Amino acid sequence: MLGPALTLVAYLAGSISFGILFASREGVDLRTIGSGNVGATNVGRALGKGTGRKVMLLDMLKGFVPVALAHWAFELPWPWITGVGIAAALGHVFPIWHGFRGGKGAATAGGVLLGALPRVGVATLITFVLVKKLSRRASVASLSAATVAAALTIAFDGRRWPIQLAAGLWIIVVLRHARNIVRLLRGEEPPG
Repeated sequence: MLGPALTLVAYLAGSISFGILFASREGVDLRTIGSGNVGATNVGRALGKGTGRKVMLLDMLKGFVPVALAHWAFELPWPWITGVGIAAALGHVFPIWHGFRGGKGAATAGGVLLGALPRVGVATLITFVLVKKLSRRASVASLSAATVAAALTIAFDGRRWPIQLAAGLWIIVVLRHARNIVRLLRGEEPPG
């Protein structure tokens, strides 16, 4: 019973949109500003980089905490760890508390990886920071980090369920960045 309960909790926790909460405290509707996204990058544009960083950390924690509990505290089998991680990311992307209109899932996916596969999670975080610095685009950094995570898990872990977790997170991040990919291919993606 613990696996299903923690999966539900992960989805509900993932559904908390810290971007919307921070913005509404300032009387700002994120969905009408900048990219219209509720994630940390748009929060940073609308409310300042400091607030954007806070939102990114909280979005990572809502992926990290349930997965760390499943993996390290309760020592659930890998199918449940994978389910909990995917549920947290899907909660962020399709939040029940906010009309199923959420963010792109990159920060939450990073938190999931830190909780489930710490070395892969650290490599993912380093990739995000470096690529963001070099490209000045969060979308490029997010896509690069998700790709590195999937590739490292396939190359160095090789177990079925960790690969399914990393691949599932990669799919979520890529699909949610589809418009960014189109803009990148056209050379129209703004920095940020």
